[in-house]
Amino acid sequence: MSEQRKHIYIVISQTGTILSRIIKLLTKAEYNHASIGLSKDLDVMYSFGRLNPYNPFIGGFVKESPHYGTFKRFKNTTARILEVDVGEKKYEEIATMVESMWENRNNYDYNYRGLFVAAIRKPYKKKDCFYCSEFVKHILVANSVENADKLSEIIHPMEFLKIPHKTIYTGKLSEYAKSII
Repeated sequence: MSEQRKHIYIVISQTGTILSRIIKLLTKAEYNHASIGLSKDLDVMYSFGRLNPYNPFIGGFVKESPHYGTFKRFKNTTARILEVDVGEKKYEEIATMVESMWENRNNYDYNYRGLFVAAIRKPYKKKDCFYCSEFVKHILVANSVENADKLSEIIHPMEFLKIPHKTIYTGKLSEYAKSII
């Protein structure tokens, strides 16, 4: 019997905050934040970002949603949602890894230095320390998602377009839920 197909969702986004506009200016990329979701409704996504929607200077491992936090505060956030076919077994492995990281979230730090040197294409990696797209890449590579091992050492959100996926939505993140009803 063949394995049931399951999907994960990579959300690349642009909030329009001052910091995201600076990053966009440096990278020339349409989107500069990445999150990973385990369900199509994206009610819960995981990433490394603002711990408080009103303070861009304190970051860490966060749960995100179009319905609360930073994405709710910045209602004009634009996003491109990538559906990645991973199969049932790999999906369970990814979900277990993400949940384990969440349960141990105090062991992880935001990679501020890595984020800023990534903008000028310099590598910087510290154990258990991530910026958003480093985290998503880490999950993909650790779980052998197709072509994830071919992503650049210095990862930017737009690079996730290089892995096999289906774009299921492009537009305002706040309006995504309405589009899947």
